[in-house]
Amino acid sequence: MTNQRSGCPINLTLETLGDRWSLIVIRDIMFGNRRHFRELLTRSDEGIASNILADRLKRLVEAGLLTRADDPTHKQKAVYSLTERAIDLVPLLVQMGAWGRRHLPVTHEMSIRQELLEEGGPMLWDDFMNELRTLHLGAPPRGDSASVLERLTTAYRRALEHK
Repeated sequence: MTNQRSGCPINLTLETLGDRWSLIVIRDIMFGNRRHFRELLTRSDEGIASNILADRLKRLVEAGLLTRADDPTHKQKAVYSLTERAIDLVPLLVQMGAWGRRHLPVTHEMSIRQELLEEGGPMLWDDFMNELRTLHLGAPPRGDSASVLERLTTAYRRALEHK
């Protein structure tokens, strides 16, 4: 990031994350465990275009929020992983989602994960962040608590069934 408007932390955060798609890509990797370009493209609820997705992935890697590695199962695929910087966004994403649930016309199926994270509070966020560190950074699992990602995914799938 070379052309900063100011050193204000809110401005710098917005310059890094404030476009229309960056947080959606991070959300899909974080909550949907979508790690490949094709998954991110075809399973996007918002319908991101392939050129936009390629650009955002490149920007997020350059910003240190994602890493890109060759997929050992397929020569032409890459696997995207969250970095610690991206995992550290969990509390911010929960707070943004909480604001959205309070003030915007959200759907049940798209907000069920958010509802569970709000109800679980900071302890659940920490468990989720530790789980993300295991999935994306190779950190050893901490504790023997149930998978937060699995719980969020199950709730989302159930909400879709009752749509």
